[in-house]
Amino acid sequence: MEIDSKVIEEGFVGQKMVALPESIINISKENQITRNFYVSDLGYYPSAHHHYRLRKQGAKQHIFIYCTKGKGEIHLNNVRTEINPNQFYIIPKNSNHEYKADIDDPWSIYWFHFNGVLADKLYKRYESTQTANYKNIPFSKERINSFEKILALFNSNYLENHLEYANLLTLNFISYFIYHDFESNIKGNTDNTTVNSIITFLGNNLDKKLTLDVIASKFNYSKSYLHTIFKAKTGYPLLVFFNLKKIQKACELLNYTDMSIKEISFEVGFEDPLYFSRIFKNFMGKSPRNYKQSLHK
Repeated sequence: MEIDSKVIEEGFVGQKMVALPESIINISKENQITRNFYVSDLGYYPSAHHHYRLRKQGAKQHIFIYCTKGKGEIHLNNVRTEINPNQFYIIPKNSNHEYKADIDDPWSIYWFHFNGVLADKLYKRYESTQTANYKNIPFSKERINSFEKILALFNSNYLENHLEYANLLTLNFISYFIYHDFESNIKGNTDNTTVNSIITFLGNNLDKKLTLDVIASKFNYSKSYLHTIFKAKTGYPLLVFFNLKKIQKACELLNYTDMSIKEISFEVGFEDPLYFSRIFKNFMGKSPRNYKQSLHK
């Protein structure tokens, strides 16, 4: 039998909370738009003195907690994590956990329970991220306003389109936190600045046949270094990415112009139209001619 212990029954001064009825959760669970990600409970607890929860069998949903003031601690599978202002944590469903506010400086937290197939995948993405200070999120009044809007939507009525909108807003809200490390990595990173400059350079030279030697010389780096940092950021070797951008441009020209395939081939830097067609098919799964024909079906 699950033990679900809590100390506070009367709540906290200024708290806001919505616990959706099971019948309403089922609407979101069965809805084509929201069934992959939906919220069951959410709220805001300010200065939550004596806030405490113990779930030996875990919860049936993942639990998102974002601390804005004070501090607390979370025990997941007997591992303790201290939570301070502007830090967040996600407790996975069906996992033994315990959390509580600090006695002297109790946390203020925004929280919600969420579920669905996409929710499970989002948790795995969160769990796999090992970036230093990943769980530190700069305070944003705009983000708090967004949560307040979500609370108001869930609290106003149970119309299906309102539930859809509220759940989608919550998905957007949590996505910022889970993928925040990507934004953090972009700022002030020399490698990323170099890669962005290369991407701009490639985009301005799609009509040319560039080699790795030429690009390395242009940016005054070794070929091996450029290959490493470029693939780390984009997921593609540099010249493969260049060809991908060429084919992307070719698709635009096939879509929106009357240029011949030979003209398009020259426009994106391929002197041999047959070679262009082969590269195009490698990326798009069909020849330029078949791609053009499919646009009119």
